[in-house]
Amino acid sequence: MPSDRERGVVSVLRACQILRAFREHESLRLRDVVERTSLSKTTVFRILTTLECGGLLERSGPLHFRARSLLTTQRPFRIGFAAQTSTSTFSRLVSESIRQSAQAHGVELIELNNRHSVKVALQNAEMLIAQRVDLVLEFQGYETAAPIVSSKFLQADVPVIAIEIPHPGATFFGADNYRAGLIGGRALAKWTRNSWHGQLDEVILLEERAAGALPCSRVTGMLAGIRAGLPNITEHMIHSFDGQGASRPSLEAVRRHLRKRSPLRTLVAAHNDPSALGALRAMEECGRTEYCAVISQSSIPEGRAELRRPGSRLIGSVAYFPERYGEQLIPLALSILSGTPTPTTVYADHVLVTPRNVDRLYPHDA
Repeated sequence: MPSDRERGVVSVLRACQILRAFREHESLRLRDVVERTSLSKTTVFRILTTLECGGLLERSGPLHFRARSLLTTQRPFRIGFAAQTSTSTFSRLVSESIRQSAQAHGVELIELNNRHSVKVALQNAEMLIAQRVDLVLEFQGYETAAPIVSSKFLQADVPVIAIEIPHPGATFFGADNYRAGLIGGRALAKWTRNSWHGQLDEVILLEERAAGALPCSRVTGMLAGIRAGLPNITEHMIHSFDGQGASRPSLEAVRRHLRKRSPLRTLVAAHNDPSALGALRAMEECGRTEYCAVISQSSIPEGRAELRRPGSRLIGSVAYFPERYGEQLIPLALSILSGTPTPTTVYADHVLVTPRNVDRLYPHDA
């Protein structure tokens, strides 16, 4: 039978084990501590209340505790990041910024690539759960997959921050799509009034329909902005195509449309820069450049290069600053993990980038 001294040593070791389960500013439930230490619920509760009496822990709720003093062997947070893809410039910029911020905050980042695939996104969700991550940054581009991916994490009690595409039960971080669209649409209407005296023949909308209603609302916002400045636009003047958020499908959709029509003064509102660049190439192929004006979203390096090109008909691109996402996402994740009250929706900044201000906003592109 263990002596009183041996029982005392075991109790001290278990108390140390429990203290190591806490991280700075983190509030844990009784069951969270049980899960992290694998000790019995009765043992954990007894030691927690003892540490509370000793001033090493404090109550943050009926059965919630927060450490007032941490052991130096505290492990870093493990944050899973399921990147959208490695083939998109926007996604790569988001990934790079998250890596840099995770390193700066001492976070262990478990990174996987969803490869723009629903099947892979579901597999990655299971892998991150198996890795016992503390929180997940989920960046996958299909609205239909969002409830399934989200439910896996919620069942595993893993909090989620959804990037760009809303996921049920997750904190949302990304574009304020409709507002960003309005910024672009108003700029395009103003250009039309100044350059064509407000006269035009048609409006082409290039969407990314697989992303779902919220991302598509940026195109809705652009159309609303255009109509606010050019109220004579009628429904028969509007043509909507699924550019899939990519250059090639957008080029082909606009090319097919132009082949059926004589030269007309055309405004193009594109979901993102790749779609805008595809539309511009189609206009050039058909010799219609002087008859078009294009507004875009995202302002990635390729779009900014087009803005700098002399004579380009890309009149502006609304910036989302994906290169700064990590600066907001990692602190947001740490706030959630520490039990700090956080908003359920956090929007990125938006600024209209034009040929006039692109060098001021992005002086280091070269």
